[in-house]
Amino acid sequence: MGTLAPVSGGAAAADKENGGAHVQSTPELDAGALFVLKSRGSWLHCGYHLTTSIVAPALLSLPFALSMLGWVGGIISLLFCGAVTFYSYNLLSIVLEHHAMQGSRLLRFRDMATFILGPKWGSYVVGPIQFGVCCGAVVSGIVIGGQNLKFIYLLSNSDGTMKLYEFIIIFGMLILILAQVPSFHSLRHINLLSLTLSLAYSACVTAASLKLGYSKNPPLRNYSLKGSEVNQLLNAFNGISIIGTTYACGILPEIQATLAAPVKGKMFRGLCLCYTVIVVTFFSVAISGYWTFGNEAMGTILANLMGHTILPSWFLIITNIFCLLQVSAVTSVYLQPTNEAFEKQFADPNKRQFSIRNVIPRLISRSLSVVIATILAAMLPFFGDLMALIGAFGFIPLDFIMPMLFYNATFKPSKRGFVFWTNTLIVAISSVLAIIGGIASIRQIVLDAKYYRLFANI
Repeated sequence: MGTLAPVSGGAAAADKENGGAHVQSTPELDAGALFVLKSRGSWLHCGYHLTTSIVAPALLSLPFALSMLGWVGGIISLLFCGAVTFYSYNLLSIVLEHHAMQGSRLLRFRDMATFILGPKWGSYVVGPIQFGVCCGAVVSGIVIGGQNLKFIYLLSNSDGTMKLYEFIIIFGMLILILAQVPSFHSLRHINLLSLTLSLAYSACVTAASLKLGYSKNPPLRNYSLKGSEVNQLLNAFNGISIIGTTYACGILPEIQATLAAPVKGKMFRGLCLCYTVIVVTFFSVAISGYWTFGNEAMGTILANLMGHTILPSWFLIITNIFCLLQVSAVTSVYLQPTNEAFEKQFADPNKRQFSIRNVIPRLISRSLSVVIATILAAMLPFFGDLMALIGAFGFIPLDFIMPMLFYNATFKPSKRGFVFWTNTLIVAISSVLAIIGGIASIRQIVLDAKYYRLFANI
């Protein structure tokens, strides 16, 4: 069975959480849950964490996704993935709240899988998938941070000779510092700043796209789909995979674990805050970027904006600085599940969190994980292609499939009812999209392989 958290906040809070029923004492927390997943936050803090985990610089790839889907397919995919993920995350939250009210507060994704579906699901399915997703997100975050640093450098010094891997190493040093933040809850103020920065760079990108689109010499626009019918079909699934991954979280149980008891209703308010930001940022960037550049939209819309003399250098530098700072917060958020796993393995819950016994292994394990991620990022700066594959086989199962399985297994809705068949249909569609999206991602990796080389300066 997974780790069960004693309901914190005293007997009164426990009674309130459980609708007045007495909550039995549960086993003591392990060091990971005790030190990293501290349950002290409010719904606002939860909203900050959620927004940082979802609204990231990856959203700057949405115009590129629309270029593979067209106007109708792109907008429908944005709306569909947004509605399904909100529904999915809310179901996941309801399941967590239900078990908390029964006296078993589940703090981690793998704990949910173990408790609801059985030990093998936690140990061999959900746990490894989430670990791979989080590690992939950290490596991708470091690559993006290095690219932002390089953009800033070239805008300031167009004749500069520094290579991308050097900027990745510099950004990795920043993440090395942020990795030492002791707990998820400790990131609440950083994640509030992250939320603000995501709004800021989205506004900058939208304004820049519109300025170029309405200029006297706008970019040539072509909204037709490229390639043969087969290529268009595979590109469409790749575009859907990109959009689905952009909406992905993969760590919602760990975020909900940071809420102070009673937890009922708090996650829903946090989700509403998060999706308000999502609507403002995702749709403005996707629509304005695709409207301006059409099927010439690049992997990140920032690449399209660079080099246009109509946009002043200082504006592009500020936009990249906003992205740089925000992706550092995103990377820190996705470090938390691995930090928790290290803490569980190496720390002693019977000692103080900041005792020498616990500080030394924490410093070593967290630093080593960031160093390894930075080396991988420097060696594989084309990791974005690999992340699309991770998204298909990682984020889609965690965010589109598992919540439905958890809900159906927990509440056992009638097989003749709307909820059961809605959940089953989402699982079926998501499974197909994961398989085809994975195939499309592998195809893209094969097509781009001729450009791959270690420590590439791209």
